Amino acid sequence: MKYWLIACFFLSFSCTQTKNGQESESKTYHIVGYVAGWKELNPKKIPAEKLTHINYAFANVADGIVTNMEGRAVRDSANFQKLQELKKRNPALKILVSIGGWTHSKGFSDAVLTEESRKKLTDSGIDFLLKYKLDGLDFDWEYPALQGDNNVVRPEDKENFVAMLKSFREALDSVGSLNNTHYLSTIASGGFRNYLELNNLGEAHEYLDFINIMAYDFYTAGDAITGHHANLFPNGGKGRSAQTTVEEHLEFGVPAEKLVLGVPFYGRMWKGVDPTDNGLFKKGKFEMGLPYHQVFALSRNSAYSRFWDSKASAPYLFSLLDSAWVTFEDPESLALKMEFVKKKGLAGAMFWEMSEDNTGALLDALHEVLSPKSVNEN
Repeated sequence: MKYWLIACFFLSFSCTQTKNGQESESKTYHIVGYVAGWKELNPKKIPAEKLTHINYAFANVADGIVTNMEGRAVRDSANFQKLQELKKRNPALKILVSIGGWTHSKGFSDAVLTEESRKKLTDSGIDFLLKYKLDGLDFDWEYPALQGDNNVVRPEDKENFVAMLKSFREALDSVGSLNNTHYLSTIASGGFRNYLELNNLGEAHEYLDFINIMAYDFYTAGDAITGHHANLFPNGGKGRSAQTTVEEHLEFGVPAEKLVLGVPFYGRMWKGVDPTDNGLFKKGKFEMGLPYHQVFALSRNSAYSRFWDSKASAPYLFSLLDSAWVTFEDPESLALKMEFVKKKGLAGAMFWEMSEDNTGALLDALHEVLSPKSVNEN
């Protein structure tokens, strides 16, 4: 009898392991791409088959309602029609509008201040979603309880942010029940600890399908020292990384399966850089941001050499001739990040922004690792 029980135990364990393995292999990951509404949209240049979601940036919050950016209603209408065409190539593709952004988050604090104002905001957001036949809403408030771009800010933003998400979740579910549809609700979250300390994502995630972590901009135009702006692992400098911001989100109560790791399709350049150690973590003057395709062109320039920070898993360029230093992502760094996504049990990857890479190499790097085909082959 004892041996029969032991045999049954191992048989049961084996079956469970196989079942879980099959579930793991069949897991689908999100690949979320932002597109900029102020740029020319050409559906033929958007590889819809390699995306699961498109976030259209941006809608505004003005006078307490969700609305088009000033003067952009006609363009938005045409752009949403173009994006809907992509569903002919990928019927599973979800189209969302992203509300806010760095320069358009000024209206959030006022709009969510009271129950009445939150209802007004929610109703307008639902109207916007239905008008353009969208699949969901993405909230890019930068940032609740933080100043952001000279925003109105209040301590009660913390509670009101969660109340806003709850209001939208209930309204989306109500509308969705009428046509048997699940409408998505997502946010873009800050990739820094103070954002998590001043907010309550442990509760907020209950009203969200997933959270896109902006795990980039670790070094920006305000820095007089060079540094990786989206390194996977910490290595000197500010100590920030994709790994640390993911771990901080987990620490503050967000389940791994609701986290989407954001990556940049752009780089940044400093000039007048001290050449010691090929310019890494050295003094310099910020010059400009660069789309990836321009970074790629520089990498083909004989004056620029590519270096690899093995501890940070991040590439960079340095030109002694131009005393120029560039931080960026490339297919190698992104492939490692996508393996990190799988290892940590995250929901997938997000990137800003589609037009920043006309080579297609960066999206290919995401898709190659996260696509169902590559998962099944592992």
